Amino acid sequence: MAQVIRRGILTSFNASTYTASVLIMEATSTQLTGVPIATHMDGTSAQVGALCAVLFFDEQNPNDAVVLALYANGTSGVPTPPPGRVTFVTPTQQISNTTINAGTTQTFTLSGLPSGALGVLFKAYFTAATVPAHIDLAAHGGNLSQTCSVGDLQTANGTLNGMGMLPLDSQGRIDIKANGANCTLNLFTYGYII
Repeated sequence: MAQVIRRGILTSFNASTYTASVLIMEATSTQLTGVPIATHMDGTSAQVGALCAVLFFDEQNPNDAVVLALYANGTSGVPTPPPGRVTFVTPTQQISNTTINAGTTQTFTLSGLPSGALGVLFKAYFTAATVPAHIDLAAHGGNLSQTCSVGDLQTANGTLNGMGMLPLDSQGRIDIKANGANCTLNLFTYGYII
């Protein structure tokens, strides 16, 4: 039983099973399906057409393999934007002077983000006529009390600023809840995580 690494071309990727189909370069008529991909790679790295390194634990058994690495094949297989990084962008106002009533949660779909973004870098500020007041933010459907808070505003009609990293749901949505008072909110994004 000899272990060997072979070069291949990624022909498909299944994010739900974290498996791929790979055309082995040394045997161009051989395509393997259902090959596991190492978990240090994320789904945005698994670009069809990328070159890959496949480790065969047993060279005689093509079902006993794993994709170890993916790398560019010329201009093919290069993820855009690069995965696993924070990317800073020109600030975009996503929410403008929107009032959220006390105790109410509103859902917002953020725009201008690449498909597959996991989170955003944000700046938010709000005002409230009564105090104390704060806002909670989370990915849509997430736990508002355990994700991100901006507040407590202690001066009526004052403004409170906050910033941080905020997760998104798979459709780029967030939930924001006003607590203690009606809050008039502005939110900017200036980066994303993919």
